[in-house]
Amino acid sequence: MNLKDLYIDFFVRHGHKQIPSAPVVPENDPSVLFNTAGMQPLIPYLMGQPHPYGTRLCDYQKCIRTNDLEEVGDTTHHTFFEMLGNWSLGDYFKQESIEWSYQFLTNDLKIPASRLAVTVFAGNDIIPFDTESYEKWLSLGIPESRIAKTVEDNFWIAGESGPCGPDTEIFYFRSDEEIPETFDPEDNRWVEIWNNVFMQYHKDVNGVVTELPNKNVDTGMGVERTTAILEGVKDNYESSIWKDVINLISEISNVPYDGEYKRSMRIIADHMRTAVFISADPSGIKPSNTDQGYILRRLIRRAIRHAKNLNIDINSDWENRIATLLLDKYKTYYKELDDNYQIVLEVLKKEKEKFNKTLEKGLREFEKAVRNKDAIDDITAFHLYDTYGFPIELTIELANERGISVDEEGFEKKFKEHQELSRTASAGKFKGGLAGDGEIETKYHTATHLLNAALKEVVGPDVHQKGSNITSERMRFDFSCDHKLTEEEKSRTEELVNKWIEEGLEVHVEEMKKEEALSSGAECMFIEKYPDIVTVYTIGDNISKELCGGPHVQNTKELGHFKIKKEEASSAGVRRIKAILE
Repeated sequence: MNLKDLYIDFFVRHGHKQIPSAPVVPENDPSVLFNTAGMQPLIPYLMGQPHPYGTRLCDYQKCIRTNDLEEVGDTTHHTFFEMLGNWSLGDYFKQESIEWSYQFLTNDLKIPASRLAVTVFAGNDIIPFDTESYEKWLSLGIPESRIAKTVEDNFWIAGESGPCGPDTEIFYFRSDEEIPETFDPEDNRWVEIWNNVFMQYHKDVNGVVTELPNKNVDTGMGVERTTAILEGVKDNYESSIWKDVINLISEISNVPYDGEYKRSMRIIADHMRTAVFISADPSGIKPSNTDQGYILRRLIRRAIRHAKNLNIDINSDWENRIATLLLDKYKTYYKELDDNYQIVLEVLKKEKEKFNKTLEKGLREFEKAVRNKDAIDDITAFHLYDTYGFPIELTIELANERGISVDEEGFEKKFKEHQELSRTASAGKFKGGLAGDGEIETKYHTATHLLNAALKEVVGPDVHQKGSNITSERMRFDFSCDHKLTEEEKSRTEELVNKWIEEGLEVHVEEMKKEEALSSGAECMFIEKYPDIVTVYTIGDNISKELCGGPHVQNTKELGHFKIKKEEASSAGVRRIKAILE
């Protein structure tokens, strides 16, 4: 049985309800481009909103992290990964959570207890040592020498204030050497495989910590890492998750998974899998130069460059063969891969063809840059990387063929400056965490519902929301539309939203069965992510009726004045409106 199935089966047996995996692109969450952790889609429920499935939940969640993109190519880093999680929303706490984690690892997965060790929170001036977790581990047979007490690594808080608490991490000894009696968390032969976070306290903006009335448990375990451990391989790409993909790349390139080829093969396998999941997402992401589309473009182009390193014929159907394998491998677990099968193949093919042209231009630019020169300076090397997607390795290789040197040190300096600027610029995008919605964000949530309803009246009933992004300064709304809005259409849309605001319409909220909600005319963006019981927000006398996680205002009069600032293309067949509330 697959690890995902074993995990879900275990926690369902222990009273948990399986919830569907959320899309990789979060809905109405401007703090991140993608869902970066299993707990992220559950933020409203960890903050206190009742979950329709109850208080014990489990799932496998699709996650994407691209802040370590340059690390991909080693044995452990991935941009896309699957996270197994189970949650208690004010139900059980440390005793059950720790016991079930231990049972699943040692009984169901048959991991010898002798290869396990744990960390617990040592305590500080404000919050005491986590005695309960420590004693629970002892009672399960983990010896004192295998329990390490730490402070920084065993306390969790999202940001500066909010829910927080100790966590306990479980480690596996991933080495053929003799297992040391005493556990040292700094010894990298010990690999973390599970983390149990206990949301026990609340820290306010002044640093005052109080006990939470409802205590939550949030746990997580990575599928890729655990599978590699269970199968006894030290290279994740040699596990069953990757082996068929690597074998196919080896067949296409006619080179073995060995030596100098390994890094390029890993990058192609990883990036193609992530690109497949982003392209299949219900939000309709397409390669572009901004946000999620930029990440998708970068991943596909990086995979193409490494395919070229392996002397794969870039104009062949190599990307189609790899994507088809991945789609067939995962579609049983994630329905959107089946629904958007052909869309994924088309996205990859178009971007490949587009980059092939850029690659040729880059080669011509290189020839111009090196004419009558005996060296390539840092500015030229970085220009080739930044504008034409040339990795420094390709520039060096081309330069070596002509007996020309490259200022590698200068390039690295410019590259690091570029990375730092990128990190600074996107810090908010990748931050994530239990960030609550403020008053203005709540208003914008409701405004997106009114805008959606107005566009249906002005443009036509076939308009559907394709995505949204809300900050405290503005709202962004993507919608299906085959033409640029005329000035009259924009004006009428704006007037209609403001008319409904001025009418002071009540916003009603109710819970009902998903089928009942849909048959009543309620609209939603990602139907497959919703559970059997859903929350429906209705504005006025059915002016707007949508499935949504909220939050929303109680009356439209609270919104102020709505103003469209910009209307533009987002991707093929999708338009984007940026608007503000004054």
